[in-house]
Amino acid sequence: MSFQVQPSLQTLLPALRSWFDSELGQELLQRERELLDRVLPGLFGMELVQFSVDSRIKLWDASPVRHCFSISPQFELGLDTSHLVALSHEVPLVHESMDVVLLHHALDFTQAPHQVLREASRILRPGGHLVIIGFNPYSLWGLRRICRDRRTRLPWCAHFISHRRLSDWLQLLELTELKHLSGYYLPPFENQRWRSRCRWLERYERGGVALNGAFSLLLARKDIAGMTPIRSGWGLRRLINIPVAKPTARGQMRENR
Repeated sequence: MSFQVQPSLQTLLPALRSWFDSELGQELLQRERELLDRVLPGLFGMELVQFSVDSRIKLWDASPVRHCFSISPQFELGLDTSHLVALSHEVPLVHESMDVVLLHHALDFTQAPHQVLREASRILRPGGHLVIIGFNPYSLWGLRRICRDRRTRLPWCAHFISHRRLSDWLQLLELTELKHLSGYYLPPFENQRWRSRCRWLERYERGGVALNGAFSLLLARKDIAGMTPIRSGWGLRRLINIPVAKPTARGQMRENR
């Protein structure tokens, strides 16, 4: 799959931060938090890392993991100790060191989405979980993207990678997909009044059946190759009983006589 030429994330950052600060960006971000709050409480471990496109956004509040931090694309004033400045396709983390890896639009805004996903798989421990949040091309937002200038305008210059494509990539990396969710079914109108007129579309989100929301959430697990689950005692081969000679008391009886 070929991707359109996209400006570097460092170039997009100022405009991307402004878009997330808009009413439309805040509504989308709130729906993403709500969906994550349903998934993260079941993912346990000691280390969680979030690949961020905006250093101000932290999405791990509902996670039971003790140590959480994010990878930011560039140094900014005010960054605390929960940030690591690095490029998402070259992460300076130890191989298989993370229990949970969260990609928040990290595949949408990068010039090498394949490499970013490989890095996420590389640092993930066997049995760890990967959570991917990205724009959904099969949505009202995807239709709007076709009609807009996709070269520089945000968020339409994002890659909008389909669920089918991501599933193929996960299989190549030996990651098992566990869950596919979607959210925010309103059209991307910047005018609040026009969005309010389309609130009836939210019934599809409450039903949880349609997967045509503005964003998709994929949950995958890194399984250990070659492992077989432990079966119960039924059907297992029994141990061979080896006859053992019993001690005799004949010699002791003669001595007593």
